[in-house]
Formats: sequence, C-alpha cells, structure tokens
Amino acid sequence: MIDLNPIDDLARRLSTLVPPSVREGREELQQNFKAVLQSGLAKLDLVTREEFEVQRAVLLRTREKLEELQRTVAELETQLSQSEPPSSQSGTLSQPHH
Repeated sequence: MIDLNPIDDLARRLSTLVPPSVREGREELQQNFKAVLQSGLAKLDLVTREEFEVQRAVLLRTREKLEELQRTVAELETQLSQSEPPSSQSGTLSQPHH
C-alpha cells in the first residue's frame, strides 16, 4: 500500500499556492488536489519498497545460481575435452617394425 501522507502534504502545499482571492474554497481545492494526485499515482505501475526488496533478493539468488551453473558447465566441458582422444591421433598409432 502506498503511504498517503506525502500526498496529503503535497496537496496542502499546492493549496497554499492558490491566490488569496480563491482561498475561500481552499479546503475543497486541497481535496481536489489530493484526488488528482491519487488518481495519477493509481495509473502508474508502482510496487512497494517491500515488494521491490523481495524481488531484488530473488534476482540476486537467481544470478548466483546462474553463475554457479556456468562454472559447472565450464568444468564439465574441460573434463570432457581432456578425456576425449585427440582426433588427429586416433587410429594413427603405428606398431614398431621388427
């Protein structure tokens, strides 16, 4: 849930900027400012700080697992290349002549 206190504060500040001749409806203006701000924020695709931190932690764990898997694949590729006989020498071993 988004904290509405900053919105209330901003609506109050905006209402103080209204010229004195219009200040009779200051409270109504403040409510209108607040409604417009809330409506604008509701249209944005926002998440809470808590949701952001949870997703950040998930991404960090995923990155660590990916790096671990990359290391494992590299090790397996190295082992595989060392255990295969070189293609240029296969079948070319000659027996000594008597």
